[in-house]
Amino acid sequence: MKYALTNCIILNGKKDMEPLKGYSIIVDDGKIVEITNKKIENIKVINLENRYVLPGLINMHVHLPGSGMPKDTSRQNKESVDKLLSHKLTRYIVYKMCANFAKTELLSGVTTIRTVGGLANIDSTIRDNINKGKLLGPRILASNMALSVPGGHMAGVLAYEALDSASAIDYINKISETKPDLIKIMITGGVLDAKKKGEPGEVKMSAEIINAACKRAHELGYKVAAHVESTLGVKLALENGVDTIEHGAKLDKEIVDLFKKHNASLITTISPSIPLAKFDKSVSKATDLTQYNGNVVFEGIVSASKTCLENDIKVGLGTDTACPFVTHYDTWRELAYFTKYVKNDNREAIYHATLENAIIAGIEKETGSIDVSKSCDLIVVEKNPLDDITALRKPSMVIYKGKIIKKPKLKKIKYVEEELDKQL
Repeated sequence: MKYALTNCIILNGKKDMEPLKGYSIIVDDGKIVEITNKKIENIKVINLENRYVLPGLINMHVHLPGSGMPKDTSRQNKESVDKLLSHKLTRYIVYKMCANFAKTELLSGVTTIRTVGGLANIDSTIRDNINKGKLLGPRILASNMALSVPGGHMAGVLAYEALDSASAIDYINKISETKPDLIKIMITGGVLDAKKKGEPGEVKMSAEIINAACKRAHELGYKVAAHVESTLGVKLALENGVDTIEHGAKLDKEIVDLFKKHNASLITTISPSIPLAKFDKSVSKATDLTQYNGNVVFEGIVSASKTCLENDIKVGLGTDTACPFVTHYDTWRELAYFTKYVKNDNREAIYHATLENAIIAGIEKETGSIDVSKSCDLIVVEKNPLDDITALRKPSMVIYKGKIIKKPKLKKIKYVEEELDKQL
């Protein structure tokens, strides 16, 4: 269907974006075919009543198997996952749950997600069924199962356990058979894995395994994203072929040079560290150890983001849904944290969550900005998000590949929202 979005204020998603008034967006067959200030004739007109239009958000770090409810996260373990995936009925239930979470992302204004650790081939199956029109959901770049090591982050849950270089290559081949869009590896531990204060990012994966996994992934045409939460981990990752550092840690000059040498990018994920570092322990249920280490990770992620921006290294944004208190409908909060802790500019935050994310993901010719020939992936909001980033909290309309969703409704977790709002 061909139609025109009129009487709107356009924010195009580019670094220098300014509100553009008096123009209409012409959409045909799911794509933007014209942006014009001419009178619209002979096609359907949708009057946006002076609302703001910007590109759909891109969430670069999502785990679909989880809601973000703290009690749900604590139930994840190897035994429960194996049990769920071993029976046709329970596996279908998991698939439906993940599909519903993907739909939630879309309804919240996220038109593209990048999954970085999932169960079996469920993420790519959802991706394919969305593309076939069988499901409502966003564009998905799926990694499916990740690669870890025994005792490593998410080992046996969302990741296979490589024992050596040979088994790492075998697992990369196995993941490739599920038709992912990228490969995810787990190089260090995380906050909830740590046994000592100050060691939330202990290196778990050897340089040899990292190198073998990256080399094989690149041979197969995949980029590699790596969970890393320590300075040493970032160094090992970049030296051995990783393309995107997920989370990050404090960076030195040598690491900055490695980022530039390998044209690597950072994916900032402040959202999961906020509850651990900033919440009262009676709410987060964190121990002294996890709160201390949560703050180490928080400071490392913020520091890495600032250093990368200062050195013209690409920085993307993701939420790390579904960590505790990180839901599938709150991507806008990552932008709020970015402006609060990294760079106090809403324009920058929107750019990094739209076009910069698209560039890092390699899909900038398809989406990420409001341009002729790109997919019509848009969100419409009542107020100017350049003035108030919380305007993104409740889109009045979401458009994905030209399909319009008016007044999207979401079921939210009240007490999670209340606690998170205290951090704005």
